[in-house]
Amino acid sequence: MNSTLKHSKHEIIPCERCGTAIECKANSYTKCQCSVVQLSINEVQYISELYDGCLCAKCLFELQQEYRDEIGA
Repeated sequence: MNSTLKHSKHEIIPCERCGTAIECKANSYTKCQCSVVQLSINEVQYISELYDGCLCAKCLFELQQEYRDEIGA
């Protein structure tokens, strides 16, 4: 019998900001590492103006703080 290698059903991609390899789980959003970062609609808009692709949770937290510092929150 042939042994089948198990492959992740999620894509491993680099974070657009820092290059860290992240497992994109767009099809299972609640299990994706980026879902731990709770962003306001304004924070989402701010980040989407800077980046098009996926970002790791660390970068999302940093950009959230950058935005809050910028607006004085």
